[in-house]
Amino acid sequence: MHLELRARTEKGLTNDQIVELLERSLDGLAPKKVLILPPDFTRYHSGAGFITCEYRRILREQGCQVDIMPALGTHEPVSRPQWEKLFPGIPYEEMIAHNWRSDVTRLGEVPGEYLAEISGGLWTDPVSCEVNRRVIDESYDLILSVGQVVPHEVVGMSNESKNLFVGAGGSDMINKSHMVSAVYGIERLMGRDHSPVRKILDYCLKNFLKNKPVLFVLTVTTAPEDEIVTHGLFIGNERRALEEAIVLSQQKNITFVEKPLKKCVVFLPEDEFKTTWLGNKAVYRTRMAIADNGELIVLAPGIVRFGEDLEVDSLIRKYGYNGRLRTLEKFRENRELQENMGAAAHMIQGSSDGRFSITYAVKNISREEMEGVGFHAADYDAMIQKYNPEKLSSGWNVMPDGEEIYYIPNPALGLWIDKDRFEDNT
Repeated sequence: MHLELRARTEKGLTNDQIVELLERSLDGLAPKKVLILPPDFTRYHSGAGFITCEYRRILREQGCQVDIMPALGTHEPVSRPQWEKLFPGIPYEEMIAHNWRSDVTRLGEVPGEYLAEISGGLWTDPVSCEVNRRVIDESYDLILSVGQVVPHEVVGMSNESKNLFVGAGGSDMINKSHMVSAVYGIERLMGRDHSPVRKILDYCLKNFLKNKPVLFVLTVTTAPEDEIVTHGLFIGNERRALEEAIVLSQQKNITFVEKPLKKCVVFLPEDEFKTTWLGNKAVYRTRMAIADNGELIVLAPGIVRFGEDLEVDSLIRKYGYNGRLRTLEKFRENRELQENMGAAAHMIQGSSDGRFSITYAVKNISREEMEGVGFHAADYDAMIQKYNPEKLSSGWNVMPDGEEIYYIPNPALGLWIDKDRFEDNT
């Protein structure tokens, strides 16, 4: 199977144009049983929900069995309300929930020597390549990996093989890939192809799944006024689809600000961000734009805890977001962090290392708890009165008192960079 299909448009593809491309991607295949791997609700604006629904409809009309397993990674399973918004018309009972701790099969190992080479000697341990057992189930004659290419804090630019080996992967890959990126440095890889973690994923795809019938279906989207605009759709089983999607995403999803941001205000939609594990996209995606001694204010009405599961939540409460060096010191001393590298990496990436302040304004976590993990805390209602998302425009705003702020209504679809900082880390 060799397939390359792509469509691009500045104004955004229509639903009919998307469906036409999906139908063409299935020409001549006639599968009997298909596994679709879409993103979970944290990628709602990817447009992958519509694509998944249409693939299911087309395939079922052809008499094909279709299974749907969201690529959760370590995230919580999709809730019923989230499912109904993401996949309207598909019964919730059809969802297969991926369990990253237990529901995986080991395919092989990425050697330590290769890790040392691609990380510049910063990481030398091997990485086990594990995937959900359904990915290698011979009864599936087609796997559709559906998702969005967008700047990402671990892999540089998200999706493609990340959907398989992290989204549907196991603990060793998830933990070590996050730790490799944290040790290597988030600002060296955000918004770029060929990061160390991307090279790990490329290695796994080439060596362990090269003969599997996987078709990657990649979107590039923006969401002005919360309306999804699909600027590109790239379908194929070669890396070229990813590379072309990356070029377009770098154009559409990276904003170069003309000056460093002294105060940045980010809003996290309540139905999308329930934890700082996800909410810290506000930190990851703005850190290269914020000025030294600047301030990041995160308006987060939906945050109810720190970690996506209770074990990780407990670790974050215990060790906090206290900077790279301190976290690495605790990592070397404590087995529980060594066994949960993903959590340790997240705590490194969620800290500004003291370069700028981070203030969370939430409803459901106390000031003491928030300050206990290393963030500043502010009263949500008071901050909303001052920085009302309904009155702010995306980008630069001048407040009634003359204060200048930069406002981001949702950090998930973008990356904001001071061009000088980006070039310094090239």
